[in-house]
Amino acid sequence: MNIDIEKVCAIAREAGAAIMDIYDGDHAVEFKEDKSPLTAADKASHEAIMAGLQAHFPEIPILSEEGKDIPYEERKDWERFWLVDPLDGTKEFIKRNGEFTVNIALVEGNAPVLGVVYVPAQDKLYYGRVGEGAFTRKGQESPLRIQVRPEAPEEGQTVVMSRSHPSPELEDYLKSIKVAEALPVGSSLKLCVVAEGRADLYPRLGPTMEWDTGAGQAVVESAGGRVLDPAGARLEYNKPNLLNSYFIVSP
Repeated sequence: MNIDIEKVCAIAREAGAAIMDIYDGDHAVEFKEDKSPLTAADKASHEAIMAGLQAHFPEIPILSEEGKDIPYEERKDWERFWLVDPLDGTKEFIKRNGEFTVNIALVEGNAPVLGVVYVPAQDKLYYGRVGEGAFTRKGQESPLRIQVRPEAPEEGQTVVMSRSHPSPELEDYLKSIKVAEALPVGSSLKLCVVAEGRADLYPRLGPTMEWDTGAGQAVVESAGGRVLDPAGARLEYNKPNLLNSYFIVSP
């Protein structure tokens, strides 16, 4: 089945509109069992994405952060599935800094092959299909093709890092490379910044889940980049434990 990526982009926009309806007002914050925040916007986005994907692609199962309690025994034989983070960067949402995203990835086998990342506060899309290129689109403007930087400048690398999740391991890693600029960014936007050539490197030496990275990884790889674990292997998906290993995003 050939997936119309424009339909997926439209679903992401609908979810983003649901988020923005809440973003501009007072939003109640709950906390999950792991103490991470959950807002009404997470739930509204999740419902919009589930409705859209089920309407257009009813035969493809969905694994979403807000509906993740699907046993491995049930999902281990999935040949393809949607991997969704309805609102990545909830902390950024609560801080109202605009750096939060809607993430929808199509995973085949154990790798994302299509990804859509939408930034509701900027009305900006990043999307790509592996092997067919990556694009960005602001509002109703024409799509622009994006690609990773060919090589880092002699003065050093621009390194993107988490705005809300720094780690001692990252500090040690940065001492081992030549850094010209450190760029703090929230949510899956960090992967997109590398994909569009605004940064050379994104080392993530802290915990993430599969839904945090699936769509962004597809965009990066579509733009000619790589998302590899410390051993140099691609991140794998639909594991029994959905926790990612550490990883580095690079051209």
